[in-house]
Amino acid sequence: NYKDVQDPTLVVSFPLDNESGVELLAWTTTPWTLPSNLALCVNPDKDYVKLQDKAQNRVFILMESRVSSLYKNPEDYTILKKMKGSDLAGLSYKPLFDYFIDLKKTRGAFRVLCDHYVTEESGTGIVHQAPYFGEDDFRICLREGIVAKDMPPVCPVDASGRFTEEVKDFAGLYVKDADKPIAGHLKKAGRLVNQSTIQHSYPFCWRSDTPLLYKAV
Repeated sequence: NYKDVQDPTLVVSFPLDNESGVELLAWTTTPWTLPSNLALCVNPDKDYVKLQDKAQNRVFILMESRVSSLYKNPEDYTILKKMKGSDLAGLSYKPLFDYFIDLKKTRGAFRVLCDHYVTEESGTGIVHQAPYFGEDDFRICLREGIVAKDMPPVCPVDASGRFTEEVKDFAGLYVKDADKPIAGHLKKAGRLVNQSTIQHSYPFCWRSDTPLLYKAV
């Protein structure tokens, strides 16, 4: 039971720990999963660029073939450096939220991982990883040791689809209703780079006619 729905899309920045003023750009159609972000993923074989955004005077990294999706006019940016996705592997970044910050030390979370599932078809070529809300996310984070099958899951959503107390800023909110508040929070923090909407096919429950949420149980 799929329906065509309008969902928000966000491009969010992740400042690097070891290179001041340089930010990775990731794209998502599920802003409600961002509080559970534990890693970013790039394609090791694809070309990426570091560019200067002239209007914002900021330095961003994204997949070279996806630059035109963010910038319609080539005069709006300057390419500073080209690299392979594999060159970004292991770089650590500043988390969007501090809810699970302890996993940075204990599990090596909040770093760049590589996998060939990242495509040139959409987004920025850098995929945000919320391992308990996506099959590929879980596979990759498990392989890299960021999560383990015997650790408590980073899954701050209850059985009714509402945020738990772990996500203190949005606790009690139904996750789909949290998309806008999360975007507002990120905008205030200077981490929201672009916001728009996408029409795509999304699964709905055949009984209650409500959107289905993919999560670990």
